[in-house]
This record gives sequence, structure tokens and C-alpha cells, in this order.
Amino acid sequence: MESKKYSFLIGMFCLFASALSAQDGSNQIGTNYNILDSSVISNKNLPQFNEFRNNSYPFPPKPRSKWEFGLNAGVFNINGDVPSIPGFGFGAHLQKSLGYVFSLRLDYEHGMAKGLGWKPRIAGFSSPLIAAGYSGQVYDNYKTSLNDLSLDGVVTFNNIKFHKAKSNFIVYAMAGVGLTVFNAKVNVKNAAGANYNYSSITGGNIDDRKSTRDAIKNLLDNTYETAAEDGGRSEKKFLGGTMKPSANLGLGMAFRLGKRISLSIEDRFTYVASDLLDGQRWQNTNGLGNSRILTPGNDTYNYLSVGLNLSIGGKSVDPLWWINPLDYAYSELNTPKHMKFPKPILDDADGDGITDQFDREPNTPAGAAVDSHGVSRDTDGDGVPDYKDKELITPTQCQPVDADGVGKCPEPACCQTLDSLMKAGFSLKNACNLGNLPSVSFKGKSIAMSNDAKAVLSSVAESMKNNPNCKVAVVGYGESNKSAQQLSWDRVNTVINYLVEKEGISTDRFIFKYGEAGGDPNTVDIREASTDDTPNSASPSPNLRKRK
Repeated sequence: MESKKYSFLIGMFCLFASALSAQDGSNQIGTNYNILDSSVISNKNLPQFNEFRNNSYPFPPKPRSKWEFGLNAGVFNINGDVPSIPGFGFGAHLQKSLGYVFSLRLDYEHGMAKGLGWKPRIAGFSSPLIAAGYSGQVYDNYKTSLNDLSLDGVVTFNNIKFHKAKSNFIVYAMAGVGLTVFNAKVNVKNAAGANYNYSSITGGNIDDRKSTRDAIKNLLDNTYETAAEDGGRSEKKFLGGTMKPSANLGLGMAFRLGKRISLSIEDRFTYVASDLLDGQRWQNTNGLGNSRILTPGNDTYNYLSVGLNLSIGGKSVDPLWWINPLDYAYSELNTPKHMKFPKPILDDADGDGITDQFDREPNTPAGAAVDSHGVSRDTDGDGVPDYKDKELITPTQCQPVDADGVGKCPEPACCQTLDSLMKAGFSLKNACNLGNLPSVSFKGKSIAMSNDAKAVLSSVAESMKNNPNCKVAVVGYGESNKSAQQLSWDRVNTVINYLVEKEGISTDRFIFKYGEAGGDPNTVDIREASTDDTPNSASPSPNLRKRK
């Protein structure tokens, strides 16, 4: 029956391993995760995640990590007063990481071991032997079944690496406390119910221990029918066995076989607060006397196992003992994706808004208007920059200009015969000499004037002041619809109001003309008035008027 039970357990273990391998459909053995993936962050850590994502806190939060479930099997051995024959054990565990180095693990182990002494015992008989009436020499034996449940702390040594992103091999140590339930039995009677006769067996020589054990095995019937000494009623019982507290230490190593599966090899040493794991508490004096000498210390057991482990859980990263926490930091140093860099500060020596490496005129005076290359503006193209030009708009025919940007316009042809006209009695009282006056441009649907347009109107005002007897026509275009006509009216009105209010020109010197055909709707022309000019100053659609 025992062999069938172990065969069944081994079969289930292999089936579990094959199922785990089938689940891992990828050859990738990754340990990294997207540091900005909020789905793997717990609600508790979301505030820190948001601060980190917004670059207001430098440390990313700890992600949720998977649990690990494992099955194991191996060699089980008891260290007590009776020499042990190693047996079989199996177990399972559930482990959860609390950090990248430390994790907690709940362990269950079941073990079965036997013991057979090769030295004769003539004193210190256990209670079952005394009750059976043994005397003379006997050879100790036992068969113990043990179950252990413990809570262990696990420390991983080598997942934090400075020279690689991840590891497929880890080494760890564990320690913990638990409860052990054991049931020890001894083979006292043969099949006929009689005591065994050990008088024919000669033992005690270490060189002959194998032959001594073989002789004892041939004598015994392997039934283990009698309960071993268990401390009696003073000991706590559970499920038919003696229950004692225990403590354990262990070392292990694990190898990644896939994204979710790993193979582990462990050795655990467990101390149990009992001297009766082997059913015997007295030292074997080996013929040196008949005194009953208690064994110093309690019994222990050792479990060497091989296990298969599966990472379980959704919306979680791998167990943290498989992740190198330095991986993110090194990745950011090599290829920054989340790092926040300070805004670059570029020099602009002359403060014109164009940085020095793009400034073609790096010494522009403060307040001077410049173009996109940092060069001083020259609106009329006379070679004198605007900040020096005392005549901002100099007509082409009046150029070249002097150092102040002031040009000298040629006399009109009409004036070349001035002397002859004067001699003929012509009066200059009502004559005009305005010449060509500039236009004012507007952008889009706006009626606001730029600084350049105001400079143009300043030159117009100067000409009108020099010719006080002249009137000018202010002409706007746009006749397509009411909105266009009203926009034309608004722009003409803006130009006239500026000349009246800012430059002090009398209102009666202007002829208001809007909605004219044939011109640019975004331009208002200013010209010397003629006798054919008829004003139309009434607003066509007051409800559509623009406001500055």
C-alpha cells in the first residue's frame, strides 16, 4: 500500500509539472514591467504613482506582485537516538513577497522515515519494550510519520544586480516557526505475537553495522504494530499524533524555467521540541552499564527536496524576488523616457527676443523692432533702421535719404511753371501739394491698427498740416455683402478718428468713402480729394459694427 501511495504522489507531481509547462506558451523569461502601468498598482499606492508620473516625486511605487504556489518532494531523515534510514517526503507552499528581498511563506511538509540501530541496547529500554517484558539485549527500531506546518521568512540574496537587468537564478535563506505533529511506532512483536529473540545477533562494531542491520531486517517482520513512547497524557495530541512547536532553518536556490514556472532545490533543518521523534529518549550505553541516561537535546529532522513553483495572480508583476529594482533606474539613465529635464536657457545678449546663435545683428539697441533674424526693421527700405528714421515712410521717389532717414522729394511738374503762373496772376491760396499719400493695411477681420500703420498716419498728418487748404479722401473697399460694407465703414472710421483725435486734424478736411469696388478689402487708401468725391459716412449696418 505504501509503494502505491508514493507512486500516486509522484504521478500527480509529474502531472502538475507538465500542466505548468503547458501554461507557459512563451519562451520569454521577463522580469521587467512597465513602470507607468497603473493596472499593477494597488489603490493604496495610487497617490504615490500619480505623484511619480507627474514628476513631483522621484520614486515609483511598489507594484502588486504575484503569489507563488509550489509542490515539492524529496528525502526525509530524522536525527535522534536511533540511527535513521532516510525516507520519502513531500510538501507544498504558498509564498508572497513583501519587498524585493524579503517574503513570507506558508509551508506544509509530510515525511516518513524509519530507524534501525546497529548497536545492542542492554539498558534504557523504551516504555513499549519494558511493557513487552524485554531483557538482555535488543536493537532499537522505529517508523515515524510526520506533518509540519510553518510560517517562514525568506531572504533573497542575489536579485539586486548592478551589471544585468534580470536573473534566472536566485539563492535564498529561510527561517521560521511552526507546529509538528508526529506519530512514531516500533516493531515489538513478531507475527505470532511473541517477542523477538536478538541473542543470535552480534553488533556494536561500526565496521559490521551493515551486516548487523541486514540480520536484524531478516529477523523483523516490518509491521511496526506498537505505538512508540510519546510522553503520555502530558503531551498535546492532534489527529492521533503528538503535537510540538518547531523551528526551522533552510537554504535554497531556484531556476526560472518560464515566465511563470521555476524549479527549486532546498534543504531544511527543523528542530522539534521533543526527544521522541524516533520513539526513544534514552542513550544507548552499549553494555557500559545499566543506568538510564537521558539524551541531551531534542530530536531534529532534515528534508532535502526538489520543487516546481508557479506564479499566480492577475494584474500583477512577477514575484519581486525575481525582479531587479535597479533595472528601471539604469534604463532611464540609458534611454530616458520619464525623466524631466530642465528647460534650456539660451543667451540673448541684446534682449531682442532672438537667441544669439540665430541673431544676425547681436547688438541691436534696446527697444528697437527686429525681424525674425534679429535685424532692425527698415519699413520704407531707405537704408536707415526704424529706430533712427525720423521719416518712417519715405516714398521711393524721395530717396536717397540723409542720415536721419529724411528724403528730398523732387518738385512736381506742375510747380515747375510756378513763376509763370504767378506772373499770370494765379493765386496759391487754394493750391494743394499733398503728392502720393500711403495706404493703411489691416489684418483679417480686425479694425485695430498696428504700430506701423500709426506711423504711416503720422506722415499723412504731417503732409496735411503742411497743406492746410487741402482735403483728403479716405477710401475703404468691400461691397460684396452687408458685413463687408460695415467692416469697410469701421476701418475708414478708425483711420479718420485717429487723425482727428491723435494728430489734431480737423474733421471737415476728410471725405468719408466706404464699400468701394475694385480695391483690397483689407486696405484703406488715402489720397488728395477731388471735386468728384462724394462722401457716404452713414453706417450701413450699425448692428454689425466692430469694437476695438
